[in-house]
Amino acid sequence: MRDGNQLKIERVIEHDGKRGPPRGVATSRLREMLEIARAKGGLSIGEALEAMGQTSIAFTILFLAIPALTPIPGPFGMVFGTALALVSLQIVAGGRKVWLPAILRDRRVSPAALDLIVGHAVPVIARVEKLVRAGRLQVLTGPTVQALLGVPVFLLAVVIALPIPFGNILPVVSLVVLAVALMERDGLVTLIGLLLTSATIVATVALLYFIKAMIFTAS
Repeated sequence: MRDGNQLKIERVIEHDGKRGPPRGVATSRLREMLEIARAKGGLSIGEALEAMGQTSIAFTILFLAIPALTPIPGPFGMVFGTALALVSLQIVAGGRKVWLPAILRDRRVSPAALDLIVGHAVPVIARVEKLVRAGRLQVLTGPTVQALLGVPVFLLAVVIALPIPFGNILPVVSLVVLAVALMERDGLVTLIGLLLTSATIVATVALLYFIKAMIFTAS
């Protein structure tokens, strides 16, 4: 017999593949995931991804990106950035099911941490969701483009994993835009996400060069 949490997870992951997800699905599923975490006293990363849904890689990108936007003590950027880098390689390989090593999959996140993550992420995601319109620039919404998006996702994941002060904001916003665009099948917003990714990489390289120059000057 299935308990109430299992039934709720099953309800959260239901998806009609023919029509595509309704607008605002990302924020709705994040809130439902938070309810599940509160009921269970926390979730592992694997359980959180299951609660977010099996619709595709897009939800995984979103969930693994947003903790780096949250001011939580600990190596969250390194942990989630590493997990995201692994996922990006699977995207490039055309994988449809996410695999994570047990050390990442079983890492537990408390309800308080998830509450903070969702609280910081939902306003950002909601703003992006207001911009999306399914069906625009369909050439950027197909499976081939989704596989190619693994490359910018990998670069952004590396940036998130780096211990750069205040260096996570631009890459996380870029990933949120790309993930929501994939969920809603909006090629125009995908293009915006790619432009943001380019700006993020340029800004990160410039920041690293500045930090390197400061170190050499000080020495």
